[in-house]
Amino acid sequence: MSTTASAGPPATTPQFYPGYDTCHEVTPFCPVEYTTLGYYPNQGVNIFLAIGFGLCAIGTLAIGIWKKTWGYSIAISAGCILECAGYAGRAILSQNPWASSAFKTQIVSIVLGPTLVCIGLYLTLKHIVATISPSLSPFRPKFYPIFFVPADVSCLVIQAIGGGIAASAGKDNFGLLQHGNRVIIAGIVLQVVILGAFGGLSSIFLLRAKRHFGGFSGGVTAGEAGTETGTETMQKQTWTDKKTKLFLWAMAGGYACLLIRCVYRIAEMAGGWGNEIMQDEPSFVVLESFMVLIACVLFTVFAPGVWFPWMSHSDKVNPGLRMGMMGAQREGGVEGHEIGETTSSGNEKVVGV
Repeated sequence: MSTTASAGPPATTPQFYPGYDTCHEVTPFCPVEYTTLGYYPNQGVNIFLAIGFGLCAIGTLAIGIWKKTWGYSIAISAGCILECAGYAGRAILSQNPWASSAFKTQIVSIVLGPTLVCIGLYLTLKHIVATISPSLSPFRPKFYPIFFVPADVSCLVIQAIGGGIAASAGKDNFGLLQHGNRVIIAGIVLQVVILGAFGGLSSIFLLRAKRHFGGFSGGVTAGEAGTETGTETMQKQTWTDKKTKLFLWAMAGGYACLLIRCVYRIAEMAGGWGNEIMQDEPSFVVLESFMVLIACVLFTVFAPGVWFPWMSHSDKVNPGLRMGMMGAQREGGVEGHEIGETTSSGNEKVVGV
C-alpha cells in the first residue's frame, strides 16, 4: 500500500519535524496538537466574528463619509477590515489547522487590527479637550495625537521586529526564538503602558471637567455670547449634553475592552508559541476576540460624527455651538487651525482629524 507525502515523512528524510512547511493537513504524522493553536478553531464563532467586524467596517466607513470624520473612520474601518480577514483565516483553519497562509493571515491581522482601532480612539481625546475646555487639560489638545499615534505605531513595529527574529530562528535555534518572543512581549507591554497613559490623562481631564462644570450655573443670553461667561455656558452645555455623555461612556467602554485585550496578550505570549494559554480557545474568544469586537461595535454605533459632531469636517454644525468652540479657542490658547478655519463665505468651519 503506497502512502502520499501528506500521510507521513518521506523515507529519505532522517528526522521529520511537523511544521507548516512540512505538513499540509492533519495526518498521524501531523496531528492537530502540533499546530501552534493546537486545536480546530470553532468555525461558527469565527464566521460570526468575521461578519461582525465586516459590518463594523462598513458602518464606520459609511458614517465617516456621511459625517466627514476622516481620520477616525479610516483608522477604525482599517482595523475592522484586518480583524475580519483574521477571523476569516481562523474559519479556514477550522477545516485545516495546517493551512499555512490562513495561519499567517490570522496572526498578522489579529495583532495589527487592534493597533489601528487604538489610533481611532486616540484621535478623539484631542477634540474632546478642545471642545469641552482646553484649560482643564494637562496638555494642549494637539499634544495627544502627536504623542499617542506614533507611540502606538511604535508598538506595532517592535512586535513586527520580534516576529521577524522568531521567524528567523527556524526549528533548531531555540534561544533566538525566545529572544524574538521577548521582543514581541516588550511591544505588547509598551502598548499597555501607552493605553494606561492615555487612560490616565483622559481621567484627569474628565475629573477636572466634572468638578469645574459641577459648580457652574447660569444660562447663556444674547449679551453673553462670545464673552467668557458665554463661553463657559456653551462648554457646560456640551459637557451636560446627553449625546456627549453617551459618546464619552462608549469611548470609555471601548478603551476598557482594548486594555483587557492587551493585558491578555501579555499572558498569552509569556509562555512562548504554542503554550497552554495560547492553545485555550475559550479564553482567546472571550478576552481577545469579543473584547475587540465590543470595542469596535461601540466605536461604530456611537460614531463621533453623530454623537460628537465637533470631530466632523462638515460645516453643518449649530452656529451657537460653534461660537462656544471659538470662545474655548481663545480661552485655551488653541491654534485656530486645530479647532476651526474660516471658509470663503466667512463662516467658522469645524475641522476634525
